[in-house]
Amino acid sequence: MKTPTVVAEIGCNHKGDIEIAREMIGIAATFAKCNFVKFQKRSNRELLTPEEYNARHPNPQHSYGNSYGEHREFLEFDVNQHRLLQKWCEEFGIGYSTSVWDLTSAKEIVGLNPEFIKIPSACNLHFPMLEYLARNYGGEIHISLGMTTPAEQEQIVQLMEKHGVAHRVVLYACTSGYPVPFEQVCLLELQALEERFGARIKEIGFSGHHLGIAVDIAALTLGASWIERHFTLDRTWKGTDHAASLEPDGLRKLVRDVRAVSKALAFKNAPIVEIEAAQRNKLKRIQGIHFH
Repeated sequence: MKTPTVVAEIGCNHKGDIEIAREMIGIAATFAKCNFVKFQKRSNRELLTPEEYNARHPNPQHSYGNSYGEHREFLEFDVNQHRLLQKWCEEFGIGYSTSVWDLTSAKEIVGLNPEFIKIPSACNLHFPMLEYLARNYGGEIHISLGMTTPAEQEQIVQLMEKHGVAHRVVLYACTSGYPVPFEQVCLLELQALEERFGARIKEIGFSGHHLGIAVDIAALTLGASWIERHFTLDRTWKGTDHAASLEPDGLRKLVRDVRAVSKALAFKNAPIVEIEAAQRNKLKRIQGIHFH
């Protein structure tokens, strides 16, 4: 079993404070021992219509501004700040990545050349952005499939195949909700994705927004090579993602458990494995066997 890669999605859980972001990188790297952290990049005037930009936040108690646009701008890091985040990741020995929500953001993050760039579920039908990445970026393209029909999933994969980059694509099973009740996580989508696309892309991942870490272990056993979870320092902080996020010790336990289970997912490599041999000699009672 391939050891799964664990991504701690910091996203916007840093509350717009780059020092909190730095602290979260350090915890994800040294305490939880994740493989990657992931942020988000938006050009809000491009992403939002004027009406959306100027509207009230749908959950005002979670807003960092008088309008939704102001809220999003407050949480946004510019490309130079992302360059600094990338440098801090290198110093802490953890991979840096970012989800891109629009074409301008995609171009900016391509300039940083991370190992992978993520397309969030909300933007996976932004075909000009997908085409830009396929043509201008050499790393892995990770795509979440929340809120996406099977026919739309097929369109996405065909576009990647058309540009000859499907071998660099990781598709994530995902249910978009914060948090998602267990009966709507729909883990068997991992098997459906493997059956439909496994031979056409690089790998299958799981992006979870549920509570706890039991589901992630099951995702691993169903073939997820990548496990992505939102990460926060305090689930009670202001912001809609915190409630569906793991705090540091939850993240640490997640990494510990998926790595342990991945080691355990194997067949015996001999009729009697090495650890059993001494026990067999000591304990095994063999009576006469009669064949008729």
